[in-house]
Amino acid sequence: MRSVAEEYLVREKRLRTISQRERIFERLIYPTLGGGRQIGSIKRKDIVRLLDHIEDRHGSRMADYTLAILSRLFNWHAVRDDEFTSPVVRGMRRQNAKKHARTRVLSDDELCRVWVAASAEGPFPAFIKFLLLTSARRAEGAAMKWGEIDGSDWILPAARNKTAVDLVRPLSKAAQAILAERPRIAGCPYVFSSDGRAALAGFSRLKQKFDAACGVSGWTIHDLRRSARSLMSRAGVSPDHAERCLGHVIGGVRETYDRHAYHTEKLQAFEALAAQIERIVNPPQGDVVPLRGRRRC
Repeated sequence: MRSVAEEYLVREKRLRTISQRERIFERLIYPTLGGGRQIGSIKRKDIVRLLDHIEDRHGSRMADYTLAILSRLFNWHAVRDDEFTSPVVRGMRRQNAKKHARTRVLSDDELCRVWVAASAEGPFPAFIKFLLLTSARRAEGAAMKWGEIDGSDWILPAARNKTAVDLVRPLSKAAQAILAERPRIAGCPYVFSSDGRAALAGFSRLKQKFDAACGVSGWTIHDLRRSARSLMSRAGVSPDHAERCLGHVIGGVRETYDRHAYHTEKLQAFEALAAQIERIVNPPQGDVVPLRGRRRC
């Protein structure tokens, strides 16, 4: 099995999650299924036992993630081997995806507290603000490189984008201001880095400390993305434009025939998002206060 999996991983090396998949194989799959085993000898009952083992020790979410990795491997191999049939069948998942889908968005009070705490010094607070202003995924922002900035645009390369195409995010003035305050460290290509060498990591520890500072609990970093999308709707941004800001593909016939880049529309959407955050953090009282999070919520 190992030889087939290694060939698969080499072929799929451009996937954003390739290193994570390699770790899953080494840590969870090989020890239980057997790396030296013939892939054709793996039965449904073997997969079920593996998933039981992972669910008991690491939770149902990890079990389903491992199942997804194995399913892709088996489907990939089935295309190349006339005699092989994937042992993965429907009904093996341990979670109901719709039932466990998160719907959490930050309330105005929570957003205000998070924003004020994110005005502190350091890469993680700045990272939190930047994610909220750009609706980016955690991994996209954490591994962001200075070389991806082109003028006032952030060009997320296809290799790091879930849709596997380059994504242009026009940055609002508020997002540009955050980048302008980030130090450029010699030899470090990353915008957000804790050690001046590698991309920002250690999120569990960093967020635990941040939660204590802001006084908001029960939220995840990905909830910032959902909150940003909701704030765009609240600001009157067109749903299509908001979805494009998130990097989602507008499917159907429009995906084939509408080749417009929507750069201006996305910029207007991000500026509207920043303005909406401004109104929440600093409610207008005479002169408008710049979006700096100085208000105590």
